Amino acid sequence: MTERAPRRSRLRRSALSAAAVVTLAAALLTPAAAAAPAAPVAAPSAAAAAPDIPVANVKAHLAQLQSIATANGGNRAHGRTGYKASIDYVKAKLDAAGYTTTLKTFSYNGSTGYNLIADWPGGDTSHVVMAGAHLDSVTGGPGINDNGSGSAGVLETALAVSRAGLTPSKHLRFGWWGAEEYGMIGSKNYVNSLSATDRSKIETYLNFDMIGSPNPGYFTYRYDSALDALFRDWFAGLGISTEQDFEGDGRSDHAPFQDAGIRVGGLFSGADYTKTSAQAAKWGGTAGQPFDRCYHSSCDTSANINDTALDRMSDAIAYAIWTLSAGSTTPPTGTVFENTADVQIPDNGAAVTSAVTVTGRTGNAPATLQVGVDIKHSYRGDLVIDLVAPNGTSFRLKGSSGDSAPNVQTTYTVNASAVAANGTWKLKVQDVGPQDTGYIDSWKLTF
Repeated sequence: MTERAPRRSRLRRSALSAAAVVTLAAALLTPAAAAAPAAPVAAPSAAAAAPDIPVANVKAHLAQLQSIATANGGNRAHGRTGYKASIDYVKAKLDAAGYTTTLKTFSYNGSTGYNLIADWPGGDTSHVVMAGAHLDSVTGGPGINDNGSGSAGVLETALAVSRAGLTPSKHLRFGWWGAEEYGMIGSKNYVNSLSATDRSKIETYLNFDMIGSPNPGYFTYRYDSALDALFRDWFAGLGISTEQDFEGDGRSDHAPFQDAGIRVGGLFSGADYTKTSAQAAKWGGTAGQPFDRCYHSSCDTSANINDTALDRMSDAIAYAIWTLSAGSTTPPTGTVFENTADVQIPDNGAAVTSAVTVTGRTGNAPATLQVGVDIKHSYRGDLVIDLVAPNGTSFRLKGSSGDSAPNVQTTYTVNASAVAANGTWKLKVQDVGPQDTGYIDSWKLTF
């Protein structure tokens, strides 16, 4: 992972808590902006077949990466022999497992860089689910947690796909990136090399950068509500409460994909900032100490790994891959009920509502109710958005955050199967911070 973001983002992160889990199966088909998810649901049955990833196998890959670093000047950095040896190791494993691998080169800082792309045969290539990790280290150490851990977890998941003979509905692709430590150079090169058509085929990109920190936390990427909920749902099954990661903003290889309009998610176990007392109470470990005291240092060796965190995170990668690739490739369709009347949102004031009346439906609302929201606002981080059902049940769509970008223009998916479909539904919006203004432009429900 590249150098950390400004301290401000860490302070905002610590104030947030995990919200309830949204329904996943259809939500994972529709792009969504960063938002808190809605009501909890059970994990989709498609994910039940996701295998346990043997942590011993993941650690065996890390041992190989450590040996490579030791034999090549103590690092696996871009432009150094240790990086090319690392790429060759991963490629050999994937080739033997039946993947179609492509080694893509780029140039940076006078040296040749390498990205490795591995495609699993089959699946709808117009709907690509991709997972990746950067394989390079800094020059000052072997980079076993940063980011041998993510690279090994993704590799072993890819090998598990082969062992299972998985036949996913969607096309599976995996990537290992070079020169991340210089500013995501490899992943930027890959995304920029794709045509607009090929970029549009990547439905989801999942990034895994540092998943075995020795004093670990359990952080999910905050950018997409359904992907965030996918991981939080899995960890909740282990009795682990996650936090959304604000520290990773723009620091790793998800950023080029996100900038290209591709939905992104991922996991992170913490870098060099300090674990709080509340986090230690929740996750164990030592308060007042870094999540990874060896971040970007020579001591980031195979001894700098928490096996439990590595095991859990690797299993979560497999869970996500099995779940996402099994989803239908048919976009959701149905009857649309819409309100296009503008409603002004008071600055730092009371909540306002906009109503949609649903008629002509039978029974309850779907478990995959689509809520399309178009709010014009100068600072969307101030906005709290809820969907209120006819019986008064409230579904949280978005909480306040440090997101300073304008507007909320996205589609959320809500499990409203316990609520009668017909009646008056309301979009409830409140601005909880000063100085910024906006209005509800329109919103709709798709049944």
